[in-house]
Amino acid sequence: MISINGLSVEFSARSLFDNISYVINPRDRIALVGKNGAGKSTMLKIIAGLQQPTSGNVSAPADITIGYLPQQMQIEDTLTVVEEVRKAFSHIAAMQSRLDAMSAELAERTDYESEEYHRLIERISELSEQIAILGSENCEAEMEKTLLGLGFVRSDFNRPTAEFSGGWRMRIELAKLLLRRPDVLLLDEPTNHLDIESIQWLENFLVAKAKAVVLVSHDRAFIDRVTNRTIEISLGKIYDYAVNYSHFVELRKERIEQQMRAFRNQQKQIQDTEEFIERFRYKATKAVQVQSRMKQLAKIERIEVDEVDNSHLSLKFPPAPRSGDFPVIADNVGKAYGDHQVFDHATFTIRRGEKVAFVGKNGEGKSTLVKCIMGEIPFSGSLKIGHNVKIGYFAQNQAQLLDGEISVFDTIDRVAVGDIRTKIRDILGAFMFGGEASDKKVKVLSGGEKTRLAMIKLLLEPVNLLILDEPTNHLDMKTKDILKQAIKDFDGTVIVVSHDREFLDGLVEKVYEFGGGAVRENLGGIYDFLERKRLASLSELERSEPAPSPRKDTAKDRKPASASIPTPEPAQKTSQLSYAEAREREKAIRRARKKVEEAEAGVAAAEDAVKAVEARIAAGEVAPEVFEQHAAANKNLENAMSVWELAQMELDSFASSVDN
Repeated sequence: MISINGLSVEFSARSLFDNISYVINPRDRIALVGKNGAGKSTMLKIIAGLQQPTSGNVSAPADITIGYLPQQMQIEDTLTVVEEVRKAFSHIAAMQSRLDAMSAELAERTDYESEEYHRLIERISELSEQIAILGSENCEAEMEKTLLGLGFVRSDFNRPTAEFSGGWRMRIELAKLLLRRPDVLLLDEPTNHLDIESIQWLENFLVAKAKAVVLVSHDRAFIDRVTNRTIEISLGKIYDYAVNYSHFVELRKERIEQQMRAFRNQQKQIQDTEEFIERFRYKATKAVQVQSRMKQLAKIERIEVDEVDNSHLSLKFPPAPRSGDFPVIADNVGKAYGDHQVFDHATFTIRRGEKVAFVGKNGEGKSTLVKCIMGEIPFSGSLKIGHNVKIGYFAQNQAQLLDGEISVFDTIDRVAVGDIRTKIRDILGAFMFGGEASDKKVKVLSGGEKTRLAMIKLLLEPVNLLILDEPTNHLDMKTKDILKQAIKDFDGTVIVVSHDREFLDGLVEKVYEFGGGAVRENLGGIYDFLERKRLASLSELERSEPAPSPRKDTAKDRKPASASIPTPEPAQKTSQLSYAEAREREKAIRRARKKVEEAEAGVAAAEDAVKAVEARIAAGEVAPEVFEQHAAANKNLENAMSVWELAQMELDSFASSVDN
């Protein structure tokens, strides 16, 4: 569908890509991975046509539509949310004009048996179906479903976009992009501005609804569930694997190990051959064997081991000075902005050495409570900071607060004091800013590099309470793992605000959920919290994690089969539940399974209706009302598939909870 041919890009005499070629197929869901600065965002811009390569090209059919979501963008603020999102359907009028032109052409033609005539009928049918799906009534329903899925509430729909933060305005752009249903979606860090529930909704949308997807994301759980192909960019080359990220990591390790074994075996063979030649070079009795070995040596195709980028971050927080036993004590803490009560009656205690997470939808008060702890804003109630507590704070927009006009070295030099100033070069080298990289201006750094630079500033002073607000945004996989390990090894207290499930897993022992104006304490890790939340809210199971197995996109390809219905055994998981809870779960599973069966029957009936109309078209009926009936039947089939998807997702969530 889209072909990348011999792509090369150079920046300041440095090669970013070197003769890269690959193809994006119609149903691919590709994770583009690599270290910060490897060129992932640049690759997306080139595919989107926003940047030109030094050499090579990107070729695609003229009718292919591409949707691109960058990490950052400028958004106009003159309309309401609904008015802005409605722009996604501005292309329907153009589609209708094309349909009218093709219908007029069909009425004039008489070559009923020709291939071109039948192709024209197929194009009219496809376009009629698209217009029916995007009909005004369905548009409004799809728009509402998408906005709600991305975390908006209905009261937000008529608010001006100017009232929303940059993260929420990015969600508006994401909603427009998803509603356009382009042939290829290019998404650059789409989860950075989403909360956990919205990420789960987006996962399901991309798996069930999207066509081809190429995404850059450092959320491992997200890309594992969404993608079926991984392309790694490393040192100017690409490595292409037809698996998701977790499998790719295993296969890459195996590939390097196999190459190393083959390389060592070949080197031994070469050495033995060279020693034989050298030993018997001047012996006439061995001349034939020597000549044979020399020819053999010349024919050997030398094995090369793929060059691996071994540069890595060295991150270790300084030892924490001892604080009091309770670094944070909150008693009936509340915060309101005018009539809007963000949260109230927040009461909890964080002990020395605890590592806790603040989670919840955006706008529910996570960062607001952090600002209260920091003393940046007034609040009601009592909030005590313990004895000898020294706070290190990484704000969500920390990277954006850096001065882009000064160099990396000067950024640290201006905040370093005392003996540390003599070690700035060493510190920068440990954070992969060695050599010429330390002289780069901050404005040319990638998002991940800016985050690393902001992290250095945090490490310049010993602290015993780390407060990290979305610290993993823009960080690559390896750097995230190193940061996670550094936080684990830190002997102080940690509060992490994050939507990254994989990052929080195994890191925190307590989760504070923000929502509905309250702050609720949950003991255990992030997946323990999500599991309890799912069981406590059976009516909201559509928000739970979708099954990791990808589904097809079109209604026909996604045809459900009764054999695929999971039949989990609740007894395996309910041993830890009370009898009443186990019975309630079993009832819910039976209800969910019945919904799937009823939805499958609806899909089968809708498919029969589509086939009946298609049979009439194949028999030669070409009246406009036949195509309208075909479009309506396909629309009904799409709606039936949506009902089935929701029912299947509810049942899958029970299966995954039992497996876990």
